[in-house]
Amino acid sequence: MTQAAEKLDLDHLRQWIGRDTEATDIVTAQLVKGLRATLFQDIGEPRAGDPAPWTVHWCLAQPVFPMSMLGPDGHPTRGGFLPPVPLPRRMWAGGEIAFIEPLRVGDESKRSSRISDVTIKTGSTGVLCFVSVEHIVPTPRGVAIRERQDLVYRDMGGAAPASAAKAPPPPVAKHREVHVSDPVLLFRYSALTFNGHRIHYDRDYVTKVEGYPGLVFHGPMQAALLMEFAAHLHGGVGPKKFSYRGLQPLFEGGEFSVNANETADGLDVWVANAEGAPTMRGTASW
Repeated sequence: MTQAAEKLDLDHLRQWIGRDTEATDIVTAQLVKGLRATLFQDIGEPRAGDPAPWTVHWCLAQPVFPMSMLGPDGHPTRGGFLPPVPLPRRMWAGGEIAFIEPLRVGDESKRSSRISDVTIKTGSTGVLCFVSVEHIVPTPRGVAIRERQDLVYRDMGGAAPASAAKAPPPPVAKHREVHVSDPVLLFRYSALTFNGHRIHYDRDYVTKVEGYPGLVFHGPMQAALLMEFAAHLHGGVGPKKFSYRGLQPLFEGGEFSVNANETADGLDVWVANAEGAPTMRGTASW
């Protein structure tokens, strides 16, 4: 166990449970155009009142810090609204979203966020700290989105879990889209979400410091592609409930696919790397 893991004090970190914050932003036509382009959609000319992509709220009211307050990974230094977990790696683990109605161009939205849980687990890559954040995203018409977002903090050791077991065969998809992940795509999503995390754009940092083989695809962008694919397969109608979980990192430099199969309750959806192995899975229900 590293010194960072040894410093984990769960009782101290759980004091952040119940802390809340609010942030306000506006859904602009320019933001919608940029997000549509990044999610491989027709860009069009969005006008006031047009529905935005389903996960546009992940681009809204992102925290802004001066350069002096950023850590070596490009994230803000620990503390503030989120608990000061001493582990160096922070990524999205998954979450669940209840969609009540879409955000629309011109909407002003005041997001409320609250720390709902902090837990520590031990996995194949070492000690993991999970922080759950609940969000409510309203519009002038009422609440549009209720969401639980799960963040995971982990140590530097082992970019990928070691496993002696043979991986199961890739699932077969009835519905499938194939795209190419390249640095420009990752840069665009980082810019849209004001995400300074260097694993998405700094190849020297991500390979030499964090030990990954290449730039890392954003978890929320994978989830956004799954959400949009699910809605597309239902005639543009978004699901009432969408849950997702990251399985392993997806890296730039090759093809990846967005996949779906019908289930009794809706859709089973997943992103897969060039070898067909799932990197994120989700379920959508109407």
